[in-house]
Amino acid sequence: MYIGIDVGGTNLKAGLTDETGHILTVARTPLQFTGPEAFAETLAALSRDVMCQAGVAERDVEYVGMGIPGAVKGGDILYTANIPMRNVPLETLFRQHLDLPVLLGNDADCAAAGEYLCGVGKGSSSFVILTLGTGIGGGIILNGKLQTSMGCGGEVGHMVIVRDGVPCNCGRKGCWEAYASATGLIRLTCEAMDAHPESLLHRLAAQGGVEGYTVFQAALQGDETALSVCRDYVEYLAAGVINLVNILQPEIVAIGGGVAAAPDELLLTPLQTIVKEQCYGRHVGQYPKVVRATMGNDAGIIGAALLKRML
Repeated sequence: MYIGIDVGGTNLKAGLTDETGHILTVARTPLQFTGPEAFAETLAALSRDVMCQAGVAERDVEYVGMGIPGAVKGGDILYTANIPMRNVPLETLFRQHLDLPVLLGNDADCAAAGEYLCGVGKGSSSFVILTLGTGIGGGIILNGKLQTSMGCGGEVGHMVIVRDGVPCNCGRKGCWEAYASATGLIRLTCEAMDAHPESLLHRLAAQGGVEGYTVFQAALQGDETALSVCRDYVEYLAAGVINLVNILQPEIVAIGGGVAAAPDELLLTPLQTIVKEQCYGRHVGQYPKVVRATMGNDAGIIGAALLKRML
């Protein structure tokens, strides 16, 4: 058996899986980062929780795989952009609380592995997944092999699509994730609200604040400001997708993360149209499939648990 942990920008999720990737038990907790030591202790507690739920002993678990939103090497976190960690010996800290082997991978790499082995990428040879959440993660599989480089290959969210654009947490300006992540979408929504006090967005935001789905709710009700934000957002998203398609020529591009739950007519359908109209492969009739990831939050857990299989 294996434990897979998906470290998100706002939540931590762990799952105990069997060798097929079937999740047996799950535990979740909000991320309340107070330092690397407490972080490692929380991950160990989650691992114990999923073992306890299943009545499984430590000796029955081969390793704990962890998907980290940043660069990793061996058992160390080298750098994370959205959680303040640099050069953290996570395996050493973790094993002070739970003495199990640890295998670290980038979180989007783990999501790619999960979708490739058990989800929408199954059966393909070249596959890219994009996770649209606090940032943008990317996992790349070519010829059946996960493409990693010091644990930070696939950091596609930090390619610049707007010269001298808005600042990104990585230190650059104009990064793709500053525009096409859920965080970027919320920023675009707030800017539109400031410019259009008559928009339905204000009434929806008064009920629960501005979230990634707020603009889609308003757009479904015909709000012109929201519809304009959706169109702009999809253009930003498509810019990065097309860059990746032109470079990698994958069979499948899967869109995951919280934003991927948006209605097809506002996100996936226009994205598919723009990619087909603008990708370089159109000149020879070669188009990727642009689809929604099918495994949701389970992809990161399963991919982390089965990560050794892809390396």
